[in-house]
Amino acid sequence: MTDIEEILTIANKLADQGKKPSVALIKTKLSHNIALPTIISVLKTWQHQPNYQAQNTNLKIVNEPSCNDALIKKEDIELMINNALTPIKSELEQLKKLLRKIER
Repeated sequence: MTDIEEILTIANKLADQGKKPSVALIKTKLSHNIALPTIISVLKTWQHQPNYQAQNTNLKIVNEPSCNDALIKKEDIELMINNALTPIKSELEQLKKLLRKIER
């Protein structure tokens, strides 16, 4: 399991328990030391996925995905992509406006 998969698994397990994942909480549950910047960057983009299951995980995850879960995961992925692209699109529009002003 990669460091990112372990962080995501722990974050989802904490959220399933009704706890808000934080850097400190995740750090206490890691199987080995992971650099704080890595934990922080993963948590910045993390969104709760109740049925998340990392490949080759040694951590126990109770929920087995069903066909409906696969559809939800696809929607979750699309939502994550859109959320990640929104600030980029906004910045691109701002840059285009600046270029138009410079060209005039």
